[in-house]
Amino acid sequence: MPELPEVETTRRGIAPHLEGRRVTGVVLRRPDLRWPIPPEISSLLPGQVIEAVDRRAKYLLLRTQAGTALFHLGMSGMLRVLLPDTPVGKHDHVDLMLESDRVLRFTDPRRFGALLWQMPGETHALLEGIGPEPLTDAFDGDVLWRLSRGRSAAVKTFIMDNAVVVGVGNIYASEALFAAGIDPRRAAGKVSRERYAKLASEIKRILAYAITRGGTTLRDFLAPDGAPGYFFQELFAYGRAGEPCRTCTTPIKVVTLGQRASFYCPTCQH
Repeated sequence: MPELPEVETTRRGIAPHLEGRRVTGVVLRRPDLRWPIPPEISSLLPGQVIEAVDRRAKYLLLRTQAGTALFHLGMSGMLRVLLPDTPVGKHDHVDLMLESDRVLRFTDPRRFGALLWQMPGETHALLEGIGPEPLTDAFDGDVLWRLSRGRSAAVKTFIMDNAVVVGVGNIYASEALFAAGIDPRRAAGKVSRERYAKLASEIKRILAYAITRGGTTLRDFLAPDGAPGYFFQELFAYGRAGEPCRTCTTPIKVVTLGQRASFYCPTCQH
């Protein structure tokens, strides 16, 4: 599914076309996606000016005075800014009509995405209790070290926990652990403060770099302008089972952790 860099790439792509623009209408071609679409989307959003397009974890937030529309891309969702006469496809489920003679269209073949609503001054239940953003000063190695004490879960599962830090998905967790030289199977509570400092630094570096490269293109993801990202060409661990490590030539191994495939080098990571 689209991970944090893909979602941030989407935010940066659509924000210039949405911020300061009024929503003139909403077209819902089905009443639900992963969850029912709240009635406020149709009753409160039309007529509102989009003041900001933000991101929290993997949610995109379209902020207005009446409230905030929350988009989640799910496994295959995509947001694009189009001309209003662009033909509607089978999986084009939502259109937000804009006064600029443009349409924000949400396409989601698998319908695991979501469109939700957050009232002013409130925090949606799905955003409550989640951890810090990884690219902010609120996240560092000390945060990881403190939260990991006494934890027996694998360190990869630990850093993918949204209560610890948001947006570190499967691909980037594998890449960060490789860069930090940490075996993904190691118990989170057994990783030292110094190694967590290195891991946090690599998480920040890799996510920031992936954003500059447009995110990681998977089969179902395209950037809003239709151009794929290119970070996938530079992966060191993820998806490379059996291939030689780019550092030491040892074959990359794969193991299942938390029901997710986890790729690592048995020589470089310990």
